[in-house]
Amino acid sequence: MTDIARGVQLRRCGAPPPIRMVHVGLGAFHRSHQAWYTARAADSAHWGIAAFTGQSLDVAERLNAQGGVYTLIVRGSAADSFETVDSIVAAYPGVDIAAFVAVLGSHDVVVLTLTITEAAYHLDAEGVLDLDDPHVCHDLAILRAVFAEGSALDEVPPLRSALARVLLALEGRRRSGAPPLAIIPCDNLPHNGYLVGQALASLAEMTSAPLRVWLETGISVVSTSVDRITPRMSPEDSDEVFVETGVVDLAPVVTEEFSDWVLAGDFPSGRPAWETAGARFVADIAPWEARKLWMLNGAHSVLAALGTLRGHALVSGAIDDPVCREVVDALWQEAARHLPDVEVTHYAAELIARFRNPRIEHRLVQIATDATTKMRLRIVPVALRERAAGRPAEGCAAAVAAWWLSDTGDAPREGGSNGLDRAVACLDTGLAHDPTFMAAVAAAVDRIRRAVAAEASPGEADRARRPQNSTTLGGRS
Repeated sequence: MTDIARGVQLRRCGAPPPIRMVHVGLGAFHRSHQAWYTARAADSAHWGIAAFTGQSLDVAERLNAQGGVYTLIVRGSAADSFETVDSIVAAYPGVDIAAFVAVLGSHDVVVLTLTITEAAYHLDAEGVLDLDDPHVCHDLAILRAVFAEGSALDEVPPLRSALARVLLALEGRRRSGAPPLAIIPCDNLPHNGYLVGQALASLAEMTSAPLRVWLETGISVVSTSVDRITPRMSPEDSDEVFVETGVVDLAPVVTEEFSDWVLAGDFPSGRPAWETAGARFVADIAPWEARKLWMLNGAHSVLAALGTLRGHALVSGAIDDPVCREVVDALWQEAARHLPDVEVTHYAAELIARFRNPRIEHRLVQIATDATTKMRLRIVPVALRERAAGRPAEGCAAAVAAWWLSDTGDAPREGGSNGLDRAVACLDTGLAHDPTFMAAVAAAVDRIRRAVAAEASPGEADRARRPQNSTTLGGRS
């Protein structure tokens, strides 16, 4: 590592903005996305963030030592640029429930953002609160007791789920008459605003009738689509900041040049002017969610399966493999037919440029985790729409074939037609009983087997990259 002892410690210059926002899930993605948009908004001087980690003390300590400010390293394909982000005013460990209740209970706070991962909402396969989850059961028992007794909210036993902690703090807002709060989930959870709102309502129904009534007017849950590749920090990042700027930064963040944020919903007590920083506000989030899910995430699932079969390790190498690119293009053509009015052609061109960036490492093995669930969300909806329109859905079929053949997924693939039938049935029974689609999948299996037998070697981008830490996309891969 570079000797940075002689450097100047990064500090906040001037008075911080007042805390009017709270964030849960303080990590690299929040700092490259929502905090960055807030810092770049035209009215940023009026919108400070109090951010809570998941469980870690480390990030909060490092940020607080710098007054909340940090360097964002924007990693282009040729060079990096450096920007100081100062929207985070205070950072807290997520386990500090008393601080969370107090900060979110402030009448000045009118926005709450979340990046906690999809699993941390504890929803079942139908998208409703999972009442069999042991963390949910544990928290329900505590909330019932606290609300029934009218206990002080800053002295409750530890809660295990983020939504239970949010509900506890919302009870504090109800008791104090705080203004309505906009809650913005920023994870890759389809229909995230609706699902999170329903989950909070379910928790309230089982714990406090007055709170359940208050939620009708006390909160608004906004739906969002978020997108920015954000690698995790490595020690070399702090070294680079010092070498390039002369400043010692204990908590830099690396991200790509591209960023996107689409929001739909109400902000009853105000919000930052995020549109001045490039965010978009729309009436219907669904097509924007689908565009990202089917095109970006769908392509990633193709590359994770087929790229690995072809000998690649990184997205940047797999996207330039003509065999992989052919399937991605076919999938995108099919998806585009069902994505009106969301800038599909321009978005596809941007995706190719992002995927090709050799300086942003995105490992295929990471994307391949939980492959079956991802295929259901990313590929099956397009396939069903194509078949309903009378088309064979060959791009989707090739994606399914690659998933079946890949040994990087979450289960071994059985050989033979019966194994293929059963595997597709795990994705969607209707597709498994569709002879046209199954014929397209079988044909794609044969083509991919021949292509794999051609002994493709990793692309130049794969060989050129040194190993680095893993990457998160839009908060999660």
